[in-house]
Amino acid sequence: MGDSQKLKRKYTRPLKLWHKERITEENELAKEYGLKNKKEIWKANSFLKKYSREAKRLVAYKTAQAQKEKDQLLRKLKSLGLIPTEGDLNSVLSLKLKDILGRRLQTLVYKRNLANSVKQARQFIVHRHITVAGKSINTPSYLVRKAEEAQIAYRQVSPMAKADHPAVLSKKGDKPKKGAESGKK
Repeated sequence: MGDSQKLKRKYTRPLKLWHKERITEENELAKEYGLKNKKEIWKANSFLKKYSREAKRLVAYKTAQAQKEKDQLLRKLKSLGLIPTEGDLNSVLSLKLKDILGRRLQTLVYKRNLANSVKQARQFIVHRHITVAGKSINTPSYLVRKAEEAQIAYRQVSPMAKADHPAVLSKKGDKPKKGAESGKK
């Protein structure tokens, strides 16, 4: 049966591990979104496959239960901001991997200019400098809901919340970054 305490994998590995095009594509995604390893891409891809498989299944059925499940699926993906509010099952099927990676907390922290790079955004999240809706979250892969997106901020007790912190100053351009040229030629 298996141990109920043992965690199961939340992703599936690619069938061909040494496929050149897939490897180069994953390397570009990892660099663009500041991912730690390929497992994060595989998890997002499994998330995408799960919901597209569910949407394909629901398109075929016309029962009342299928309609309830369809409404639940659309409501969840709309709340995550993955599909537009007027979206339907076709918009679920048109989701791409970049859409999911773009809704991660790490990416949104960088896009909201709370960090200089996506790698620094990951570090701030892991070190508990970031809150979402008042809750400290230390998981960079957390999918931020549309309602929570405006509530991403520094923790109040975090040194990053102070305006005179060097990381905050370097983002605003008040001081040159450490190691940057001082304007001399």
